[in-house]
Amino acid sequence: MQYDIGRRSAYRAVLGAGLGAVAGVVAPARAQEKMAQSMVMYQATPQGAQRCDNCLHWQAPAACAIVAGTIAPAGWCGVWAAKPS
Repeated sequence: MQYDIGRRSAYRAVLGAGLGAVAGVVAPARAQEKMAQSMVMYQATPQGAQRCDNCLHWQAPAACAIVAGTIAPAGWCGVWAAKPS
């Protein structure tokens, strides 16, 4: 059995595949959801000198860039990272 594909059909197939690939690359990034406090072992008390209010992810007055919910300034979690000097 032989298939006869015209130039227009072949062009449409190639163009469609190319546009699909470009759309996948150019599509806007989805906003990532914040992690649950339980996933990062959040606690409302510090761990030594490590406190939420001296963490890279801290957002005053009571939030975190990557952990969901209300965050205590004196809290701590497993994704704590020092602010750059």
